Amino acid sequence: MSNTPAELRYAESHEWARLEPDGTVTVGISDHAQKTLGDIVFVELSEVGRVLEAGDAAGVVESVKAASDYYSPVGGEVIAVNEEVSDSPELINEDPYGTWIVRLKPSDKAELDRLMDAAGYQAAIGE
Repeated sequence: MSNTPAELRYAESHEWARLEPDGTVTVGISDHAQKTLGDIVFVELSEVGRVLEAGDAAGVVESVKAASDYYSPVGGEVIAVNEEVSDSPELINEDPYGTWIVRLKPSDKAELDRLMDAAGYQAAIGE
C-alpha cells in the first residue's frame, strides 16, 4: 500500500500539492507514481517564471522503465524549481513527499479544493 499523507491534496495524474504558510503551492509526485515508474533517473524541471494552467504538463520524469509527464495540479506561476532533484532524481524514490519538484504562486487557491484528499486518492488508485 502506498503512503498517502492526509495533509496533502492529490491530482488524478498522481501529483501531490501542499499549500504553504506563505500562500505558495509545493508540488511533487506521489508515492504510488514513483513506485509505478520504478527507479527514477532523470527529472526535467519547469522554467521559473512559466505560467501554467491546472493540468498543464510541467516537465518530465524518466525512469528505467518509462518517461512520463508530470502536470501542474493548480494554475499559477512557477516561482522555484528543485535543482537538487535534477542532480539526484533518485531522491523522489527515497522520499516522494519530502522531495518536491516545483513551487507555484497559485492564480486561484480554490483550485486546491478541486483536488482529491488522501482518502479520495487512495480510492482512485484502488487502495
